Amino acid sequence: MLSDANNVSEAGGAMPPATVRVWDPFIRIFHWSLVALFAIAFLTGDEIEWLHLWAGYAIALLVTLRLLWGFVGPRYARFSDFVRGPTAVWSYLRKALRLDAPRTLGHNPAGGAMILALLGLLIGLCSTGILMTTDTFWGSKMLEEIHEALAYATLALVGLHVVGVIFASIEHGENLVKSMLTGRKRPL
Repeated sequence: MLSDANNVSEAGGAMPPATVRVWDPFIRIFHWSLVALFAIAFLTGDEIEWLHLWAGYAIALLVTLRLLWGFVGPRYARFSDFVRGPTAVWSYLRKALRLDAPRTLGHNPAGGAMILALLGLLIGLCSTGILMTTDTFWGSKMLEEIHEALAYATLALVGLHVVGVIFASIEHGENLVKSMLTGRKRPL
């Protein structure tokens, strides 16, 4: 016989779903493809130039598609769902440090800020990379140094992103890496 705790249901007798779809296939493919391509581009650098260039072009294409998807994609992919102002981001971070931040289905305000920062750095990386292939900027040491600085800044933000994902996963008792693989999270 089932206990009353196992018979919990929503109003009307319907059982709540165990998980809900949050991340659509494009977002998941974009995310993990970007992880792989950035690693390839970062690790090849000057060593395997043709591979570095192709990884960079692929990143530029992915970022362009992600920007478009941020306006036309499903709810949790849209910038309007997760981009918040600085006050909301700092408020969320203060609450998170007290382990009192609200759980969200989509990106939390800090995650939204991280997405914007990473996209901005990737746009800068791709732009400087492409410019270095033009006649005007071919061999430009200054542009090469900017490109390299942007790559290391991106790597630092990736590290901060991973720390944030681990922290939020622990704080909310939820495997966020798994949700980016399956696209599903438990409902609020």
